This record gives sequence, structure tokens and C-alpha cells, in this order.
Amino acid sequence: MFVIIAGGGRTGSQLAQVLLAAEHQVLVVEHRRELLTSLHQELPTESIYEGNATDPSVLEQAGIRDANVIAACTSDDPSNLALCFLARKMFGVPRTIARVNNPRNAWLFGDDFHVDSALNQANVFASLIQEEMSLGDMMTLLKLRRGRYSLVEEKVPAGAKAIGVAIKDLGLPDECVIAAIIRDGKVTLPRGNSTLQQDDEVLAITDPDGARQLAELLAPTR
Repeated sequence: MFVIIAGGGRTGSQLAQVLLAAEHQVLVVEHRRELLTSLHQELPTESIYEGNATDPSVLEQAGIRDANVIAACTSDDPSNLALCFLARKMFGVPRTIARVNNPRNAWLFGDDFHVDSALNQANVFASLIQEEMSLGDMMTLLKLRRGRYSLVEEKVPAGAKAIGVAIKDLGLPDECVIAAIIRDGKVTLPRGNSTLQQDDEVLAITDPDGARQLAELLAPTR
């Protein structure tokens, strides 16, 4: 996958390092001299393109027509919106992702400016806090499909409602699938008639409603 990252600050630099470690093709577009100096110390030279990312001619020369994704990571919200708009309308980039610097501007980051995904740090923190408080001891390991589904893990405590009940009889919605049970250090793939035991570690793929129902079934008795 070829990703163009607009903005070589801390967010853009860190994102580039993560993507390069995953063996993606990455190009960071940046024009500020002080940031370029840091980038050349952190990234391979071939992953850095010097120029102003809001200039369409710079994007063209950087190869944006071949990009699968553009990540607008500048510290300026209008620039990030303009980048996503240009990437889609002028260059047909399939996927656009933008950083929201000021939460009050979050409402702008949508279809009108062709922003597919917006990273609003304030909303991310608020959602994580709400989720952790509502799910008790359940831990979210991985977000899937833009956050609608998650891979979650929880250890079955003493007295949980789910102990001894066949998985097919737990009443879980279709959107909540128990993917694996770790018992005595061994992983087993559950079947409908499998039952949970105290101290089992349960791995499930679920949406938020399913996670709440599963958390209730695995909650310790009070």
C-alpha cells in the first residue's frame, strides 16, 4: 500500500515509522526546514518529499495519483480539509484520512470535504473512557472496521452468570462471536455446546452492544 502523509510533525513522523515497519510504501511531504532536518534523522531519505503539500503541483510530483491513501496530518485544520478535498476531487485518491486539531472544527470533517476518516483526539479519549467504564474488566485488544467491531478479552471470574452455560444458550447477539477460549494455557476453539469455566480467558469479536451483553454475563457476583 502506498501512503502519502502530508505534514512531517510528530504525528506524521510517527505514523510514517509505523507504516514503514509494516512494509508499506510511505512518502512524507513537508516543506518546513526545521522539520525536514528531524525527518532525515528518523526516516529513509526516499520516504521524504520536500514541498508544500497543499500545492497541487507538489502532490502531483510526489506521485499522489498512485497513492492508495492520503493522511492529512498537518497542525492546521483548513489545510487538512483542503488536502482531502484535492486528493479525492483532483487526483482520485481512494481513501482520505485527516487529523482534527481543534475539536470545534470536527463537524467539518465529513463528506463535503471528502474526508473518509477523521481522527479527533478529544472524541477518541472520551469514547475510550466511556467504553472502559461501561465494560468493567473487559479489555479491548483491537479495533476492527473503523471501530464498529472490536477484539475483546476478559477472564471469567467466580460466580459469573456464564459459567456452566452452553455458549449457544448465552443469548448473545449475532454481532458477538466468542472466537477462542484460553484454559490452562491452551487455546481451544469453542463450539455451540462448549461451556465456560472459572478463570477461562475469553476472546470475542463484537460490536459495542454485544460487548456490553457479554460483560454482563462475565461480571463477578457481588
